[in-house]
Amino acid sequence: MTDYVERNRAVWTKANAEYTDARAREAWATEDITWGTFGPSDDQLGVLGDVLGKDVVELGCGTAYFGAWLAKRGARVTGVDITPAQLQTARRMSEETGILIELIEGNAEDVPLPGGSFDLAVSEYGASIWCDPYKWIPEAARLLRPGGELAFLCNTPLSMLCAPDDPDGKLGDSLVRAQFGMHRFDWSGADEGVEFHLAHGDMVRLLRETGFEVEGLWEIQASEAAEDHPYYDFVSAEWARQWPAEEIWKARKRG
Repeated sequence: MTDYVERNRAVWTKANAEYTDARAREAWATEDITWGTFGPSDDQLGVLGDVLGKDVVELGCGTAYFGAWLAKRGARVTGVDITPAQLQTARRMSEETGILIELIEGNAEDVPLPGGSFDLAVSEYGASIWCDPYKWIPEAARLLRPGGELAFLCNTPLSMLCAPDDPDGKLGDSLVRAQFGMHRFDWSGADEGVEFHLAHGDMVRLLRETGFEVEGLWEIQASEAAEDHPYYDFVSAEWARQWPAEEIWKARKRG
């Protein structure tokens, strides 16, 4: 395994103990499909549409609440994640709720499933930032059928340009790093993970070279009612009301 897989598994084992396990029941019970830290609904944005009867793979599913939302709408969902603690929480919630999701421990860059098995691949802060896009996006393309869709949420390039290297730092209103050459972000601190972020031009080229046609890009603005997140507090609601901290990409695999 690559070095960042081990580091990111440790990060998410810690996060599961501190936050995601305790919040799983509330997250699975939510009826709306929402995206990101400040939660605009998919009904508002119109990203996913009807998923009834679709085969869906969630890449980097964590506790699989997003997959559960899709399963409640009639999708057949498979979740893939590298962190046993997160998958244990997901399995517990699947048993408690009766919402059936197939859960697989594996790296989203190399999924142990046959190609052409899915109609939709999704990632909401899973593989979309914790895996190398030059590995996981081609893998998503392999897993999708011709005409299949890829939808994923990640941080915006602007937010990364304003992000300090201090693990306890918050997004500011000044650029603190270069945009050219964006790819791997090794955050300081012994227990910090490795993230991956691309500039928009690089992402468009990667998607097209991997066999996708870009269908949409949503830059998310926090609403006036949005509040700072109690755990993922690197960006304030006030910052996200002024500039996009998160974005959703949608692409379709060419036939």
